[in-house]
Amino acid sequence: MVIDSIVLTLADEAATIQLGEDLALALKPGDCLALSGDLGAGKSTLARAFLRAMADDPDLEVPSPTFTLVQSYELRIPVAHFDLYRLGDASELEELGFDEALADGICLVEWPELADAALPGNRIRLQLVHDGEGRRAEIAGPEADLERIGRSLTIRRFLTENGHGADRRRYLTGDASLRAYETLMRSDGTQFVLMDWPRHPEGPPVLDGKPYPKVAHLAEEVLPFVAIARYLQDCGLRAPGVLAADYENGLLVLEHLGEAGVLDERGQPIAERYQAAVECLAHLHGAPVVREIPVTAEHLHTVPDFDPVAMKIETRLILDWYLPWKRGGRSATDLERQRYSEIWDGLIDRLRSSERHLLLRDYHSPNLIWRQADQDLSRVGLIDFQDAMIGPTAYDVASLVQDARVTIPPALGEDLLNRYLTLRHAQQTGFDEDAFRTAFAIMSAQRNCKLAGLWVRLKQRDGKPGYLKHMPRTMTYLATALAHPALAPLREWMAEAGIDFSES
Repeated sequence: MVIDSIVLTLADEAATIQLGEDLALALKPGDCLALSGDLGAGKSTLARAFLRAMADDPDLEVPSPTFTLVQSYELRIPVAHFDLYRLGDASELEELGFDEALADGICLVEWPELADAALPGNRIRLQLVHDGEGRRAEIAGPEADLERIGRSLTIRRFLTENGHGADRRRYLTGDASLRAYETLMRSDGTQFVLMDWPRHPEGPPVLDGKPYPKVAHLAEEVLPFVAIARYLQDCGLRAPGVLAADYENGLLVLEHLGEAGVLDERGQPIAERYQAAVECLAHLHGAPVVREIPVTAEHLHTVPDFDPVAMKIETRLILDWYLPWKRGGRSATDLERQRYSEIWDGLIDRLRSSERHLLLRDYHSPNLIWRQADQDLSRVGLIDFQDAMIGPTAYDVASLVQDARVTIPPALGEDLLNRYLTLRHAQQTGFDEDAFRTAFAIMSAQRNCKLAGLWVRLKQRDGKPGYLKHMPRTMTYLATALAHPALAPLREWMAEAGIDFSES
């Protein structure tokens, strides 16, 4: 359905403020929001609400730019607030730095009609009109922009229908995937988390006519998150409660587990918290494996297997992205690809008899919440587990012991691994530690081959160069894994491919 405009009724000033806050979660760098309306229609009220929401500061001073013509704000996204009422000529916009401001961030423009020809043709036009005792907001612009705004308004309706309509919405994070998160706050300070996960069109096929998420068994909607959250709670672990859900639109209101993590103020691992996290893993791996989890009366989530195809396509990331990046654009040869594939066939075959359980996929510092006031296993809050699969238990242990986002000192890493193994021996008579250590090395190599390619892909394809800071750590972890005798063929292949771990 083509969207050419959005019309809203704003009952009072509070509704105008709320619209400004909702727009702050919809606009992105490069957007120009042109605010029109008679004096007293609410343009300044909306602009002030927008800026305070973007700053996450309800007391942000927002002076009128009537005399200065422009007021700039260095916020999460830079915002330039223009008031053109006193503009002498449209050509003065260039002197005010309009183009530069739009290139770097968002431009809010009051009285845009006074420089109509100088403003971008693809601007978002928002007109506020007096309508009886209230106001009417009419929004027009490019379809893609209206879709983003419409999404934010859909979220507001969802919140209203589920008792959160008056909650203050603030940006929390957007991760390396297609999900976004907001913090919801009530007037009494109680906080919740909104997960915003709309369905997206399938990407290009990468194997047997299937796109990457389907081959790698990555979740593409909120249902798996709800299912795994329930399973973890049933196991006695601390996953967020799901308080409201719109499965069709991909929206969840979640319990807010807190803001403390497992790193100190310098970004270094706190041993006690990592030890508690590894204890949670040992507890999980001692619980019964459940493959089918009911979510609704109509939906039963079947947890997929971390099968050889999924494992191998992830290992290809180092071939497809890392290797050309290190070689100045020169890709792997057909012979290198064939040999690499054969090596992984052999390594994965060694995992067939390894212990299997639910693996959460990204069990590391960004997804672990520290809950100091709680006891025992509940001290560790778990998030971001929607891609959970059934596979070698060693995978999540490697994910924690070799945290992708922070360097784990070797002594702490060895302590965590030994702590886990001690707990598993106490749980299970005949626990095969040698087999586990072999699986740990293979899973560590598999994960770090994926990450080495992923960091480059995020930079080159997605324009997110910040992830490259993790590359030296990733390659150090990979070198550690390759020291295991089972990884000798892969170690030799990487030496022949010219991968120098000391230079990464």
